Amino acid sequence: MNRAHPYMANSTEEAKQHMLNAIGVATVDELFEQIPDEHITTRQFDLPEPLTSEVELKRHLTGVLGKNRHCEDNLSFLGGGTWQHHVPAICDEIWTRSEFLTSVWGTASSDLGRNQAWFEFASQMGELVGMDFVGLPVYSWGAAVGHSMRMASRMTGRGRVLVPVLMDPQRLDVARTYAGAPEQEGHIKIEQVGYDAATGRLDLDDLSRRLDDRVAAVYFENPGYLGVIEDQAAEIARMARAAGAETIAGVDPTSLGVIAPPSAYGVDIAVGTTQPLGVHMNGGGGVGGFIATRDEERYAREYPTLQVSLTDTTHEGERAFGLALFQQSSYGSREEGKDWTGNSVYLWAIANAAYMSVLGPNGFEELGGAILRRSHYAAHQLATLPGITLPWPAGFFKEFVVQFDAEGPPVAEINRRLRAHGIFGGRDLSSDFPDLGQSALYCVTEVHGRADIDRLTEVLEGVTR
Repeated sequence: MNRAHPYMANSTEEAKQHMLNAIGVATVDELFEQIPDEHITTRQFDLPEPLTSEVELKRHLTGVLGKNRHCEDNLSFLGGGTWQHHVPAICDEIWTRSEFLTSVWGTASSDLGRNQAWFEFASQMGELVGMDFVGLPVYSWGAAVGHSMRMASRMTGRGRVLVPVLMDPQRLDVARTYAGAPEQEGHIKIEQVGYDAATGRLDLDDLSRRLDDRVAAVYFENPGYLGVIEDQAAEIARMARAAGAETIAGVDPTSLGVIAPPSAYGVDIAVGTTQPLGVHMNGGGGVGGFIATRDEERYAREYPTLQVSLTDTTHEGERAFGLALFQQSSYGSREEGKDWTGNSVYLWAIANAAYMSVLGPNGFEELGGAILRRSHYAAHQLATLPGITLPWPAGFFKEFVVQFDAEGPPVAEINRRLRAHGIFGGRDLSSDFPDLGQSALYCVTEVHGRADIDRLTEVLEGVTR
């Protein structure tokens, strides 16, 4: 039967033939004649029968999605890059409004409300990290690291960046992508700095050995990927500055109500994630990353991101919001821009602004305090179990490493057993950091109550035997 697909009105044979006639070819194959025959698949694909109604499509998708096991129905202690935080209902209410959800580009007047919301995001984030100049969010924390490395390299004219060896491997992979291949112009060489096994913090002796006049920047995280608070941050910044390098710090914004902001310990460029600020956990899309610096022209001129600023209008005393330094972004100059940012996560900036507005300074202090208390309670409880040790039992925020007895089941098996009890265990670290043995990274946030932690402790004691 010659009929159109329900969602593709131009899929009838008549429509196809009409388009071929307009192009001036007899068959679709003629459009691809430049492709060699050996590159064309001739076998038949075993495709399911097409779904011809919305009812069938909904049933199919519901069935596929129903196979997922998610954090709403299970107790999760996973972190390591995407964290389960409470998202206030007002965040979803605001970012899903049509004024923001459908606003892409327009005139200066039609974009006034969107630009103001973006301006508020940058202002709030700047206050949170103690920096004056903040760009609109990029795709992820890893993207923010990559862009900031390139900013530092352009500013210093140097081509090496030092990063911690205890860094999220996925985040490091993203940074290496931004660093480019050795054959490319502007390639950045990334070198890893070791850690102190007794504390989990950066090894300053190793850092000192690697610092020289070829290093563009030193990147570290506070708290680190494994949750350890870097109490040597000021000394790291001093050492980098003495070598003529920029200091880049990666931070978790939920920690900044209880940990000093990066500006307080001499950081030049602050980066991090915005996902904990009112953005639900999701896969397959950007979760948001930020870049912030001092309000100095030498930094501002290297940003690849969009910037929103205030400006006077033709009416005395009136102010308006507009995009600044547009020409140095890939939007303004395409491949001639500072870096390519592509489509980013500007909608999440709306959710972030709503979240930060709701919390305020006191809310961030309460949030950080709650996370500290709950995560340390969890660490204390797990440390009492036989066959479990904590290499760094104090001085961490939100996440901590749990080591399991080498004679017992491996982390992968422990996590499988936990899932049978409706619990997602910590992220398996055994392959990424073999020096830590059979270890997992456990995450505890404000969504975890005492009963949740006690349940984990009880079940974990049973499944590790």
